Amino acid sequence: MLAPLSAERRRRISAEGSVLATLRDLWPYMWPADRPDLQRRVVVALGALIVAKVATVLIPYLLAWATDALSGEGGVPGFLPLALAGPVMLVVAYGAVRIVSVAFNQLRDALFARVGQHAVRQLAYKTFVHLHGLSLRFHLARRTGGLSRVIERGTKGIETVVRYTILNSVPTVIEFAFTAGIIWYHFDVVYVIVIGATVCAYVWFTVQASNWRIAIRREMNDSDTDASSKAIDSLLNFETVKYFGNERMEAVRFDGSMARYEVAAIKTWTSLAWLNFGQTFIFSIGMAACMVLSARAVMAGTQTIGDFVLVNALLMQLSIPLNFIGSVYREIKQGVTDIEAMFELLEVEPEVRDRADAVPLRVSHGAIRFEDVHFHYDPDRPILKGISFDVPPNATVAIVGPSGAGKSTLSRLLFRFYDVTGGRILIDGQDIRDITQESLRAAIGMVPQDTVLFNDTIGYNIRYGRWGASEAEIGAAAEMAQIARFVEGLPQGYRTPVGERGLKLSGGEKQRVAIARTILKAPPILILDEATSALDTATEQEIQAALDQVSRGRTTLVIAHRLSTVVNADRILVLKDGRIEEQGTHGELIARDGLYAAMWARQRAADEAAEQLRRAREEDEEGFVVRGPVAAE
Repeated sequence: MLAPLSAERRRRISAEGSVLATLRDLWPYMWPADRPDLQRRVVVALGALIVAKVATVLIPYLLAWATDALSGEGGVPGFLPLALAGPVMLVVAYGAVRIVSVAFNQLRDALFARVGQHAVRQLAYKTFVHLHGLSLRFHLARRTGGLSRVIERGTKGIETVVRYTILNSVPTVIEFAFTAGIIWYHFDVVYVIVIGATVCAYVWFTVQASNWRIAIRREMNDSDTDASSKAIDSLLNFETVKYFGNERMEAVRFDGSMARYEVAAIKTWTSLAWLNFGQTFIFSIGMAACMVLSARAVMAGTQTIGDFVLVNALLMQLSIPLNFIGSVYREIKQGVTDIEAMFELLEVEPEVRDRADAVPLRVSHGAIRFEDVHFHYDPDRPILKGISFDVPPNATVAIVGPSGAGKSTLSRLLFRFYDVTGGRILIDGQDIRDITQESLRAAIGMVPQDTVLFNDTIGYNIRYGRWGASEAEIGAAAEMAQIARFVEGLPQGYRTPVGERGLKLSGGEKQRVAIARTILKAPPILILDEATSALDTATEQEIQAALDQVSRGRTTLVIAHRLSTVVNADRILVLKDGRIEEQGTHGELIARDGLYAAMWARQRAADEAAEQLRRAREEDEEGFVVRGPVAAE
């Protein structure tokens, strides 16, 4: 969910217009203070623009002079070199000036390309960094497909606005000013009035029709975003779709969005046809009026055939950029809308910020203290209600309790994904709100329940723990995580791709990669957030052995679902309804015969029932194997 625009930004957009406000926001990127080389490019590009437009206006004159020279009705202006006195040379000059016009236009585009792409890169980078700085709450509420579309369209919108305003609209205004001045000087003010009225009517019609088309385009974009979000969400949950056999339902949902897109796309093309026809109709009337005036003047002997050709050529040349005014206006408006969405994203404030006087965390022992900690996601629904406990250096403290008791919230608060709403959390006596987030997270390693890997290689995902690690260090971490033998047995070894979210690996293999990654990070503090709850018993025991080895010599906080994984913890805290209900060692809590003992008894009974079922299945399978061939005989 995006935050509303700030009051200052709304005021500026209302006062200046969205295009001007957006250009004002973009200007620091198009005229970067720290890049004098790009500033020089802007100046040279504008110079090339002026030269190109002067050449463009000169082209019709050369055509008119050549026409008069061929018809014998007029002489060549005295300011031209004698070498251009003949009609053939005037035609050659006509072609040469056309080349000059195109050359300087392309030079302008080439020079400005680096400026525009620099703006695109800087804003895209700023947005990417900003997204990683936003709170976990924002990312839990986001729609990845829709967010990626906002960023994609925003970066394209920057290029669109820069290109169409600086490289198209401004040159068109300059060319129109030159053309109007020449016609006024060379012909009569009546021609300027006719052309001015034509252009005004043309622009008015184009803006009105384009606004109509923009509404259709927005509907088409919304449908496209919705379809993209549904497609990405469905593909990310590919296994869930298969589990429930809902391929048809997903296809129907996706097709519903595409059906709305289809209707809007048809309206877009239909409206474009009407726009093109209306533009041609208006401009043709204005051109015909000017041609009639010139034709009457030629018949009266006050103008030459070359003047008639000049009027036609000037108007035809002016019609070229005007023909694109609809698409230019639409693209600029769409680009502004897309950029506004990106700027709106940039205005979302991070929920957790470093204080101005924040200092790096100094870890001497790794002692953790939760001191009367309160927390809520929603004020009407408190999660933690005065939690206080200590995790001594190099000790292992386990947090257990029913679902919804607030166990995982403790790890999120320690990582400072959220700030506490009451009390404080200390590491070696330092309030984590007073230290930098970067140093805090560098000191803590996490092995989560749901390990999500990058769509790259096993080696890449292990190295992610410490990017500068050598191949030998990666191998040592994999060895300690008990995954080295498995990896080395693969044809591609550590270069084996893991697939999207690590789906090519089993749950146990993914957990071992996560453990190896944390080992490579070598943090003094370790959080194990239900790291084995999703695994089978045999795999859980293997992973637990690796975790016991990793946590040795580290301050470890274990968020546990399966109580069998925490029997050796130095202390176990039992949470219920956001409060510590019981605490002690495994033996002490069993002896107390309270909530923990009841949970232990239920899990033991469930484990025994599962073990009996497993043995019964194995016996049935063995009996089938033994009896099968006998029955066949």
